[in-house]
Amino acid sequence: MSPRREAVPFAFVAENDDFRSNVTPPPRERPTASQLVGRTLLGLTLVAGLVGALVFGMPSLQSGDAGGGRQQSEASDGR
Repeated sequence: MSPRREAVPFAFVAENDDFRSNVTPPPRERPTASQLVGRTLLGLTLVAGLVGALVFGMPSLQSGDAGGGRQQSEASDGR
């Protein structure tokens, strides 16, 4: 046999929404100059990596004969 739950009055639930704490959280600490420089360098490193990957990957994404003609191996050279 399960215990019987009592209904919670709606007024009690509505009062709970209006409750505000009188305890204020501590102010956020401002980042130091070294932290700002570190974050900036990290961001620049990530952006440079993405740009580098795009620059080095573009030739393989292009279609067509950008290689300048047919390729020939030494085995098919006929010598």
